Amino acid sequence: MIRSAALPRRARGFRFFRSVAALILREMGSTYGRSPGGYIWAILEPVAGVALLTLVFSIMLRAPLLGSNFPYFYASGFLVFMLYSAVAGSLMSAVRYSRQLLEYPSVTIVDALVARFLLAAFTQLLVMAIIMSGIIWWFDLRPILTWSAIANALGMATAFGVAVGVSNCFLISMYPLWERVWAVLNRPVFLVSGIIFLPENVPERFRDLLMWNPLMHITSEMRRGVYGIYDAVHVDPVYVYGLSFFLGLLGLYFLLNYHKDIVLR
Repeated sequence: MIRSAALPRRARGFRFFRSVAALILREMGSTYGRSPGGYIWAILEPVAGVALLTLVFSIMLRAPLLGSNFPYFYASGFLVFMLYSAVAGSLMSAVRYSRQLLEYPSVTIVDALVARFLLAAFTQLLVMAIIMSGIIWWFDLRPILTWSAIANALGMATAFGVAVGVSNCFLISMYPLWERVWAVLNRPVFLVSGIIFLPENVPERFRDLLMWNPLMHITSEMRRGVYGIYDAVHVDPVYVYGLSFFLGLLGLYFLLNYHKDIVLR
């Protein structure tokens, strides 16, 4: 009886990994395989973003708010924000891109979510490693890295990205208008997420308001990890992880309970 019960579980596990692997390969082909140099653009786009920030603010300021290197400062905030944004954006459209496959009983919504999360997260982490290493090498920097803070920032970024992506995946699948509403609401987020400033440079009454934004905690923690001189005293990982857990669990609950309605829409 034990052996017979273990076989179905093993079969279900194998089916899950096979479905996820197939979906990842499909997503790689559709996302990066349609245009020449697809993965090269995944690197060039954030490089262009960092270069633009560097150009604009190096004209306005004599030195960045931390250290003396503009690309290093803006890359440390911009790239971890891109990790969150890529994970959230990929997950929120998981049902749309896999709707036809979800009609098969062997493919579930969880398979589609996991596949898109893995591809988006690993791609952005690789891009981040390449760009940050390139900046350090090109400018011959000698940063003091706190790996525990870097890992915590990456963990918070992926956790919050998953939470926002899963929640929006349900809302967009059930209420298509929400995608346009979210696009409007999300536009100013870049400006209030600590990419171009530090929370310590903001007046206290505005800083307390800004710190309700989980992305402020994420970018500040990342800068604590790449700058040995910076102490991110306003970062609260419990708040970010707690909010991410609540939103992610709520979104997953509704996705699983309304998956038939979603697939048939």
